[in-house]
Amino acid sequence: MKRTSLDLMTLDEDMSELVETSGMTEEEERELSKKVASDILAGFDKHYRLFRYCAQQAKKLFEEGDWHLIQQLARDRIDFYDERVREAVDVLRRHYGNKLSSESVWSKVKTRYVTYLVDHKQPELAETFFNSVITKMLHRDYFHNRFLFVRPAVSTEYVESDPPSYRSYYPANPKSGGLRKTLRKLILDFNLKCEFVDLERDLRYIVHAARQVIARPVKVDQDLQIQVLSSLFFRNKGAYIIGKLMNGNMPQPFTIPLLRDSNGRLYVDTVLFNVQQIATLFSFTRAYFLVDMETPGAYVQFLRTLLPNKPKAEMYTMLGLQKQGKTLFYRDFLHHLKHSHDEFIVAPGIKGLVMAVFTLPSYPYVFKLIKDKIAPSKEIDRQGVIRKYRLVKEHDRVGRMADTWEYSFVGLPLNRFSQELLDHLKEECASSLEFEDGLVIIKHLYIERRMTPLNIYLQTGTEAEVEHGITEYGNAIKQLAAANIFPGDMLFKNFGVTRLGRVVFYDYDEIEYMTDCNFRRIPEAPNPEAEMSSEPWYSIGPKDVFPEEFGHFLLGDRRVRAAFLARHADLLEYEFWQNRKERITTGHIEDIFPYSETVRFTNRFIKKTAPAD
Repeated sequence: MKRTSLDLMTLDEDMSELVETSGMTEEEERELSKKVASDILAGFDKHYRLFRYCAQQAKKLFEEGDWHLIQQLARDRIDFYDERVREAVDVLRRHYGNKLSSESVWSKVKTRYVTYLVDHKQPELAETFFNSVITKMLHRDYFHNRFLFVRPAVSTEYVESDPPSYRSYYPANPKSGGLRKTLRKLILDFNLKCEFVDLERDLRYIVHAARQVIARPVKVDQDLQIQVLSSLFFRNKGAYIIGKLMNGNMPQPFTIPLLRDSNGRLYVDTVLFNVQQIATLFSFTRAYFLVDMETPGAYVQFLRTLLPNKPKAEMYTMLGLQKQGKTLFYRDFLHHLKHSHDEFIVAPGIKGLVMAVFTLPSYPYVFKLIKDKIAPSKEIDRQGVIRKYRLVKEHDRVGRMADTWEYSFVGLPLNRFSQELLDHLKEECASSLEFEDGLVIIKHLYIERRMTPLNIYLQTGTEAEVEHGITEYGNAIKQLAAANIFPGDMLFKNFGVTRLGRVVFYDYDEIEYMTDCNFRRIPEAPNPEAEMSSEPWYSIGPKDVFPEEFGHFLLGDRRVRAAFLARHADLLEYEFWQNRKERITTGHIEDIFPYSETVRFTNRFIKKTAPAD
């Protein structure tokens, strides 16, 4: 049997070896294939109904201002897919048992399944669900690529929903009443059950902000239109309108964040026109959106017109469809392997004590394996590391923790591994490796975006770059703390710098909830001898943290120390950490915006004289 390299899901129980024929007649196999394909699709449809229900609930919770439940909903939804896959596998094993042990049956099941997807609204997701079920049913040695959707069988290009996935508005039409009335209707059409603080004021701000961005003079085409996706994008305490202004062949993307004030009234916080600002909303360092979509393919297609450089895999992932994101990422990765020739190498930087990390220089991602023997200084085991990565997947990453794709039994070509990397992996991660048919089979793997390690960035940077890196580093720690995350190991090597210059944390084996930490001051030494001793004169519990000590291992470099003390000296003080912990303990959720404070209308207009009409 030929092993497939597109083994995207964790594999569990083995079925008996497949046989060429089932012993059934052709007609019996066809009837069985209908039932099996129908059961698998029913499992997917149940999953997607629940997925949409979560997004519909998010709108209600936003209207009620229940931020804790919105976050809980986003966490719970992550597990829905795997739960439905397990249910579908149980149904097939219970109903059909050994009848599914022949190749001819599985080939017919896939063929029948494709016919069911012709008019389906989520065919690409249903294909991925089918793959997930098959790889749970069969051991990887006993399924062929022809059993799986290695490539999509049904196009999503013209799949549309009813009503359509986006709404169009025509401000140049005399009946529309002009731009401001069009914008008012656009916002009110989302039917949020909250009053606005002052919608007319917000509309003035939007128009004024647009005038600052759009080059003048503006030639308004007759077919000028504004297109917005029909559903709001919910995350944490915000709801986002995503759209574009179409004037001729020059689309202008925009995003309008809607927030609630302390009295539950709505207001427009800003309008984002910059593509990089909008891309930040969809960053791999942020929690997944809750969006009610009948046809996710149409949403992704619309978003790609706004952010053409954002991979479809990341688009699907940020819409909460992370399994589809995994599938698309791996397809893209296999395609890249066929069109490149460089070798996998050990990732640059200081080697970690928990993970072995390698990369392909021509591909902007890193691949991480848990080491067989974790250094004794790290009080964690393999399962503990897996739990930490799971915590990050489910938690609000506030733009400061990298999301990862987790894979099992990934086959990579042996001849693409450098000898140094092979030796390193064999020494550190032998239990995670198998070698077969010219492939290195990695049993468990994390993949995440490649970044420049902050320690390298600071060592090689100019004065301005060091200042920027340290400012971002401190901001990252403060925002993580606001989201109830203490990084644990705060060394610069555990942070990376993205291509947009943001500092992101990516080493998770020591993270803790802020509320689980015991922040302490270092007590005064009882005598000079105790102060000079190499051993502390005070007791230290397993969750004790002494912020005064941070400077000893962070601020050895003169340039780093100057920049840190100028901007983030409060991180060395007990009071900062204890105050943040107390706010979290009382149930407060901080406002952490996925855009700069400087672009908020509060800082641009409200504190100044409002712009004239």
